[in-house]
Amino acid sequence: MQNSVDEEPTLTATVSRLPDHLKQFVVNQNYDAYTSVDHALWRFIMRQNIYFLKKYAHQIYFDGLLNTGISLDRIPHIEEMNKILTRIGWGAVAVDGFIPPAAFMEFQAYRVLVIAADMRQIDHVDYTPAPDIVHEAAGHAPIIVDQEYADYLQRFGEIGAKAMSSRQDFELYEAIRHLSILKEAPDVATEEISKAEKLVETRQKNLGQPSEMALLSRLHWWTVEYGLIGSLDAPKIYGAGLLSSIGEAASCLGSDVKKIKYNLDTQEQAFDITTMQPQLFVTPDFKHLKKVLEQFAAEMAFTQGGVKGLNKAVECASPATVVYSSGLQVTGIIGEVIKDKNDTPVYIRSISPSALAVDHKELSGHSKEYHKDGFGSPIGKFKDCPRRPESLDDSALAMLGAKVGGNSKLEFESGIIVEGTLKKIVRHNSNIILMIFDNCNVTHGDKVLFEPSWGTYDMAVGESITSVFNGAADKDAYEQVSLVPRERTIKVKYNKETKRLHTLYQTIRNVRDNSTDMAQLNDVWHELQNDFSSDWLLAMEMYELLDERHDNDDLKTELHNYLLQKAKSSDNLKTLIEWGFRLIGKPQPI
Repeated sequence: MQNSVDEEPTLTATVSRLPDHLKQFVVNQNYDAYTSVDHALWRFIMRQNIYFLKKYAHQIYFDGLLNTGISLDRIPHIEEMNKILTRIGWGAVAVDGFIPPAAFMEFQAYRVLVIAADMRQIDHVDYTPAPDIVHEAAGHAPIIVDQEYADYLQRFGEIGAKAMSSRQDFELYEAIRHLSILKEAPDVATEEISKAEKLVETRQKNLGQPSEMALLSRLHWWTVEYGLIGSLDAPKIYGAGLLSSIGEAASCLGSDVKKIKYNLDTQEQAFDITTMQPQLFVTPDFKHLKKVLEQFAAEMAFTQGGVKGLNKAVECASPATVVYSSGLQVTGIIGEVIKDKNDTPVYIRSISPSALAVDHKELSGHSKEYHKDGFGSPIGKFKDCPRRPESLDDSALAMLGAKVGGNSKLEFESGIIVEGTLKKIVRHNSNIILMIFDNCNVTHGDKVLFEPSWGTYDMAVGESITSVFNGAADKDAYEQVSLVPRERTIKVKYNKETKRLHTLYQTIRNVRDNSTDMAQLNDVWHELQNDFSSDWLLAMEMYELLDERHDNDDLKTELHNYLLQKAKSSDNLKTLIEWGFRLIGKPQPI
């Protein structure tokens, strides 16, 4: 990857409105680190995309290019994009390669596009396995000018940020990120890439039952990244992965790639992030995307809560938040759920440092340091009391045998008994959310759930569990920062010869932009032949200039023959050079 980011982001309006746990992913774009080759490559890709996509992309893509500040001639400044995106209620930040899915989704929920600011290598003109600024800026940004699609993207982020995720999911993400870094880095041994590919394959096979996040990531992939829209027999492209990949955009609409109607069953289709896709899914319109998304959300733990949600939390074995009907939010790794004969949850216990919150703000005195050994509490109604426990006032509690300052005994319908000195009642919006006991015993039949020697007992109050979602209720207070990738993208260190090539590219850019002396092309051509004979893009840029200005036919002929000869060296170069001639309006039978 090109050396285009540094690690200390500048505070901007877009960044400053993000919570701290998302700010940690943001890096500076470091625009000056882009080379003249990077800009030439951007120009080639963007012009090729426009040439091809004018026939096959959704019309909103072209409107979006005009309305999001994306130039065809140079890599965009993210801050320039931000000024324009703000007008439609969005923003953008630079990040380092792939970031964890939950964080990616949450950025979307805040209406912020994450842009991997690196630029792909020239060897990966038509397709890159790693996210880069072509994919992020030129693929994702233009489509969000459509309000219906932008709302879908935000809603996807809101739902995705709450999707239950497993340790295996994160390990697979790390393996995919590692592979994408190696594939885009220069001079990496084939054996090292092969080893990384095998690791991805192994972790994919050992995911077990796909988590909510794994299934939702599939829906995201087949819509936001690789979606088609319209009819099955004549769809248009709107997915960012296709819009930013010359090679795949050119092939995806062919008969070799199967077209399937997009619906909820699409969640069953896994994908390979490092290769072109054998099938794609077609939505009739953007409204249908939202419909399918809400169908998926209706079955998620954050929507259903109850035993289904709690079971997912136990299966995922990672920090999750359980929401009581009183509004209390309990964050931790849920290790045990006690159920009654009707399979209704009556008690939960976390097995990790846990925290309590309301409205996504941690309760004072109830941090994960305080609940460092976990948290356990009943769920449900009190015996012989038809009212919801959270709705009871002091007099109703007294009738049940619970009074602040006195010895209290509360029995639940489930048979759980809580007995001790009621020290304090904590309410929020008139609901009881906590009852705090000293010298407390908690039992369920013969099973001891809490005893006085363990300290103060903080009992959550609520008739039911209304929601269960991934991660902490208050992520900043919980300090959920461990998801930041440890491995960074590999930055290229250019030697003197490569920097000299960059100078040649800059010379040609100056001639094109400033109409400076065309005679310089002879000197550039001489150096290119003698010292950089593996390069082709610079020769194509010079050929284009000469053709455009009807200048120096002899040099133009030499460049033409040079490019035809280069095209014979590989199928990939043959395709790229054919595309280059086609763009100039000089298609060549190579």
